[in-house]
Amino acid sequence: MPPERRKSGRQRLPIDRLSNLPKNVINSILMRLPLQDAVMTSILSKKWRYKWCRLPQLTLDDDLWEETHDLLSPSIKFTKIMYQILTLHSGPLTKFTLSISALRKYLKINSLIYFLSRNDIQDLVLKFSEWNRYRLPPSFFTCSQLRHLTLQNCVICPPPAFKGFDMLNSLNLCDVTISSKLLESLISYSPLLEKLVLKISDTSDHLQINAPNLRSFDFTGCIKYISLRSVPLLSKLSLPCQKSIEESEKCDFDKFFQLLSALEHLYLANGSDQFLVTGAAEVPRRLSSPLNYLKRFNITLWRLADFSIALCLIRSSPYIQDIEMEVYCSRDYLSEKLEASNEVDEVLASFSDVTLNHLRTVQLEGVEGIKLELQLIKLLLTKSPMLVKMLIDPSSGDNYDARRDKILAATTVQRASSKANVVVSDKYEYYRDTTP
Repeated sequence: MPPERRKSGRQRLPIDRLSNLPKNVINSILMRLPLQDAVMTSILSKKWRYKWCRLPQLTLDDDLWEETHDLLSPSIKFTKIMYQILTLHSGPLTKFTLSISALRKYLKINSLIYFLSRNDIQDLVLKFSEWNRYRLPPSFFTCSQLRHLTLQNCVICPPPAFKGFDMLNSLNLCDVTISSKLLESLISYSPLLEKLVLKISDTSDHLQINAPNLRSFDFTGCIKYISLRSVPLLSKLSLPCQKSIEESEKCDFDKFFQLLSALEHLYLANGSDQFLVTGAAEVPRRLSSPLNYLKRFNITLWRLADFSIALCLIRSSPYIQDIEMEVYCSRDYLSEKLEASNEVDEVLASFSDVTLNHLRTVQLEGVEGIKLELQLIKLLLTKSPMLVKMLIDPSSGDNYDARRDKILAATTVQRASSKANVVVSDKYEYYRDTTP
């Protein structure tokens, strides 16, 4: 204690800085804590008591009711937490996350949804267990202020009077139960929707997307047909990474991309060719309308048709900047298919009037070293004056060294870019070549 305080004989208590923090700082601290820790801050001081009850954001996940030494079952713990929220929380609750994949019984969930619908919920995440999908109650469809919605393992069956979420900006549906017709209505009745993620494990039939403000669409699942009829602002598109069903209906490849004039990033995973085309012969050499805004292109190559799709889209994208290709076809399959096609001989001729003036990076994975791949490597090096880096990863397996030598030989062509850095990986290190 300082001498002057000892002389006065009086002791001052330390300043309670924690209790006098600004409200926004306290809220920021509480929202970064797990809910059980946020609740425990009530014992810090009178000013901190029940501060958590006015938080605008809450997260409940499986960590809250993991089995501990208190021997309470997760369902009982969950019920107690739900009771505290429903009875003690006051003020708006704009963001709420509920992830309870470990629970089999959902007690008080309907009451919770009703509570959220009356508290201006804007950002809602509901994730349930895969063995017990939760049927959304009617009160859910009255959440008129929703901006961001994520649903997993839910049953969606809106009442007849439901006309969508007027304020919804992003929608993420994973393994939900909903008919194609209702899904189309949900999308079209959300006029401000900009981001859409669909991960559907159940087989879907037709899906027609009508979303004039949609900018990003990521689809995963089995589907017969996708129609992107009214998506004039769509800039990012990702199509299936699950095998499409055999009876998929085929769209007109050229017309499909005519409707995507604003596309900037395209990712085609395995299975996308099954509903885009029936075979390599149906892929045109070049699209009738070029993709003038496409900058990034990713594709997984499973079949010969995938190679045709890739070549067509590269020829049709004069402003492409980044290309990534991943080969999953076996060498035997490719060699057999290509012997019966004229694709290798036609590749060079089809690129005679193409110059990729904006291409900067190329990444090729799982390269088998067949003629078509080697020809493509040469073309990208000779047609790309702004190329900075090309990374090539040969496929593993027998004859790896011989396959890698072929790839290295293909990279020795005269390059259009003096800055092109070619990196060919091997089992233990990268082979680097900066020779123009």
